Amino acid sequence: MALLEVSGISKSFSGLKAVQNVSFEVPEGKIVGLIGPNGAGKTTCFNMIAGVYKPDTGTVMLNGARIDGRRPDEICKAGIGRTFQIVKPFAGLSVLDNVVVGALNAAASVSEARQKADEVLEILGLASKRLQAASTLTLPDRKRLEVARALATRPKLLLLDEVMAGLRPTEIDQMVRVLLDLNKRGLTILLIEHVMRAVMALSGNVIVLHHGELISRGTPDQIAKDPKVLECYLGEEAL
Repeated sequence: MALLEVSGISKSFSGLKAVQNVSFEVPEGKIVGLIGPNGAGKTTCFNMIAGVYKPDTGTVMLNGARIDGRRPDEICKAGIGRTFQIVKPFAGLSVLDNVVVGALNAAASVSEARQKADEVLEILGLASKRLQAASTLTLPDRKRLEVARALATRPKLLLLDEVMAGLRPTEIDQMVRVLLDLNKRGLTILLIEHVMRAVMALSGNVIVLHHGELISRGTPDQIAKDPKVLECYLGEEAL
């Protein structure tokens, strides 16, 4: 069963077509990768799914209910959590309080939100830094904090926008392990990522965008052999 169904979504900005007639599904309990060159329309797709933009055409369905055009906070409450490409924690707050802000989305009280935040920090390996100011964290830990804030909203579907950019290989491997563990716990994940070995390790299926259009989809092995993908993206990445 598809948890997320994206059907024919398009978005233009001042006449420039950023995304054009894109359709795909994310099955419940799976990890799906969304890849393509810079400017391919990946983050614009995320923004339409998460409610930042209303699609010019098409629909977005979550659990069989239409969510396109709804406000971001409504979509978050419906069960979609997301990270952002540029990590911007609340620098003056502690690591714990940053995650509490996310946890308040679904918690009945502040104490419940703090308990959920502590659970999430344990999962992401940040428990020992829970009382530090977010501004003191290294880039890898800020990336983890970004995932923790989204995870604390208790999503059914987690949208991850380049959470491994700027990480060293060992840090990428750690993040891959964390995401696989979250998936085993039942979380569905849609991720934008340029680190191809992470995409290949995580994704059951991969969707490829180029110039705002869907040009290929399939298993990681199928995508890696698709001439269209090699020409516009993977060949360039391999250089």
